[in-house]
Amino acid sequence: MHRRLFLRHAALATTALAALPLSVCSPPESAPSEAAPPAGEASGGPLHEATLADLQAYQQQGRYSARQLTELYLQRIEALNHKGPTLRAVLSTNPEALRIADALDQERRAGRVRGPLHGIPILLKDNIDTGDSQFTTAGALVLARHRARQDAFIVRQLRAAGAVLLGKANLSEWSNFRSTSSSNGWSTLGGQTRNPYVLDRSPNGSSSGSAVAAAANLCAAAVGTETDGSVVSPASACGLVGLKPTVGLLSRAGIIPISSTQDTAGPLARTVRDAALLLGALAGPSAAPDPADPATAARAGQDPTDYTAYLQASALQGQRLGVEKSHLRDPSAAGDLLRQAVAELKKLGATLVEVELPRPLKPIGEAEMEVLLHEFKDSVNRYLAAAGAPVKSLAEVIAFNRKHEARVMPYFEQELLERAEQTTGLGSARYRAALARSNDASRRGLDQLFTGLRLAALVGITAGPAWSLDLVHGDSDAGPSFTTPAATAGYPHLTVPMGQVHGLPVGLSFVGPAWSEARLLGLGYAYEQATGHRRAPAFRAGLAGQ
Repeated sequence: MHRRLFLRHAALATTALAALPLSVCSPPESAPSEAAPPAGEASGGPLHEATLADLQAYQQQGRYSARQLTELYLQRIEALNHKGPTLRAVLSTNPEALRIADALDQERRAGRVRGPLHGIPILLKDNIDTGDSQFTTAGALVLARHRARQDAFIVRQLRAAGAVLLGKANLSEWSNFRSTSSSNGWSTLGGQTRNPYVLDRSPNGSSSGSAVAAAANLCAAAVGTETDGSVVSPASACGLVGLKPTVGLLSRAGIIPISSTQDTAGPLARTVRDAALLLGALAGPSAAPDPADPATAARAGQDPTDYTAYLQASALQGQRLGVEKSHLRDPSAAGDLLRQAVAELKKLGATLVEVELPRPLKPIGEAEMEVLLHEFKDSVNRYLAAAGAPVKSLAEVIAFNRKHEARVMPYFEQELLERAEQTTGLGSARYRAALARSNDASRRGLDQLFTGLRLAALVGITAGPAWSLDLVHGDSDAGPSFTTPAATAGYPHLTVPMGQVHGLPVGLSFVGPAWSEARLLGLGYAYEQATGHRRAPAFRAGLAGQ
């Protein structure tokens, strides 16, 4: 959940600032063997801005095995996550990663290559279950030793595709649905994740560690989850491509939830092509519904898609795009970037139409908050009861946090957990009314724009440049944001780098109707290829005096 969505609903925290705890990263099962980069590699070595195609080519050419690639990523995590800039993006590494890589190398030697993710190290947000020796914690002390009974649906898809599960990424604790005064990227178990572009700035969230790890080349790509902004906002802040797909495209079974109507997993990558490849792997080869997630029933009839087939440099030609009027006229530096992007989109053959989003779709309202509070209690209780967790209900989580208040709540409280616990169930009139005002109204409003104006997508500023980290007062409002319309409607949202403000990345959003992921990826690819706004992070300490 994106922290800035709650700013209008709470007072600021006033707890004192103390030293940040360090992330804990499990050691690999054995010491890495030598895998020195050949002469002439970029200064960052073979992993520097390497695409999935690059990593496949390394393996095919015999330059690096899957094991060696995994070792190199583990070494880079050790160097940057715990030392140097101390990114705190990776909560734990997978003790089984090297064994997985060895098995995939054996398959390759035997002539079996599973696809574009074969031997590719991928990080998972630590609210995604893995049925192995890793813990699934949501960053929370209460779940510090929680091992899931089985893989999440999307994890099974990644294993089948040949990915190496490198470890778990830090996140905003409970996906930032704990307090109204939180700092995105902070968790009790992982500490404060830092933005790799400017270290004293927020990484945004709640998929903070996934975004920072992908941006800083600590993994080939990463998986995050979103309720409202939690994939696309950190992607924007960290110079990445991020995609929140249509709710129901990817099963949520085995993911610690917030909302049954808005939650979804999504890819975070350095290029549109890599995001498309990762999305295809997460979806799997079949469009059959997952009985464990009723939302996937709507996926039936949606053909399994090779999303890369839609990645054409000409994809913007002849397309009608709606641009959010308030964003287009925003006087900030982010508004300047959007106006430049509009000019670039026009040069690439698109027609831009100014639109004004219906009022309910702009900032988060009480209706969306009411929906999330009700659904969080219901969904978390279901998850905890079925997952073999050490606590079985939200009420027990709240009681545990109170008992361990000194460690769990040094900076901010648990008001959202407590408000959710007070709700009375999904059958209540209050919940049903809020759902109609938020989610149903969002779909109607967006559909009217898409069909009435014949728009392929809406574009806007994903989020303003990252604000300064502040554990005392929580997150700041950094200007325009475009996360809520797609979130409440359950529609797909792609963000692509659009430039930087004082070295801080800002993303361009493409929002489309349900099941339009392939088209959005095509539009984003055409824009990305023509503009090339992605820049690797420089790990600057701060902006003062620069």
